Parts: sequence; structure tokens; C-alpha cells
Amino acid sequence: MRLTQHSDYAMRLLMYVGQHPDRLCTISEVARAYDISEPHLMKVTHRLGQNGWIDTIRGKNGGMRLAKPPKDIRLGAVLRDTETDLALVECLGPNNRCSLSTGCGLTGIVHGALQAFLEYFDQYTLADILPSAPPATGPSAMAPPTKQPKVVNWVK
Repeated sequence: MRLTQHSDYAMRLLMYVGQHPDRLCTISEVARAYDISEPHLMKVTHRLGQNGWIDTIRGKNGGMRLAKPPKDIRLGAVLRDTETDLALVECLGPNNRCSLSTGCGLTGIVHGALQAFLEYFDQYTLADILPSAPPATGPSAMAPPTKQPKVVNWVK
């Protein structure tokens, strides 16, 4: 599975804003810090604001800040809000025209894999992925999550 650029940018924006809890951040500074297009970041900001992840303030001295503490922002929930198409195969989507749907065992497996993927992200919060130091002018080095990932042995 590959996340969309929209979700990638949403995570970066939340991380940047989460590192600056004492002030409002602007789209232009986040765009500069991560070398992201401002128009694309505006769309991401709008969606995050609509879904309650960030508060946005318009105007000359406006900007954005987290709407919740980082420990209350589950990464899986953010992905569910920012990914527009989680139908990994046609039969999981709204326009299913697959002739195998009624007798195919693949649908359940793919659905289970998607659920496991999202549940894995649900284990982590924005607080787990915030770098220890705010980014300067370029992309920050991404710190690994503070929790150790659960290793799953898929071979029986």
C-alpha cells in the first residue's frame, strides 16, 4: 500500500505545527521547511481544519495550531481522514463490478490486511513521531517512533 501525497503532507504539517505549540504557524513557513508546494499545502490545511485536527486563524497575523494535544492525535485516524480511496482492490470500492465478488476469498484477505495496516497506525500518536527539535529551514531528520513496532510473523 502506498499513502497519497496528501496524507504524507498532512503528517508533515501536523509534525511541524506540533513542534511549535507556543505560536501560530503559517502555510508558507511549513512549505519552506519541507519544500512543499504552497497551493497543495493549502488544500491539506483546509482538510485538516475541516476534520478538527488543526485550528486555523485567518488574517494578517493568522496561522494554524493543533486543535488537540499531540498525544490525542492518533495517526490511524488522520490517515482515515486524509486517504480518499482505501479500496485496495475493486471489490472493496463503491463501484464493484468484479464478477468474482461472490465466490472470491481474496476480498476478505485484502480487507483484513487493510484493517491491520490502519490498526498498526492507530497504536501511534503524533507525540510518538515528533522530532525532538523543531526543523530549521530544511526538512528535518525524521526520528523513528518511540514505541517499538510489534513484529508479526506471517509464516505458519
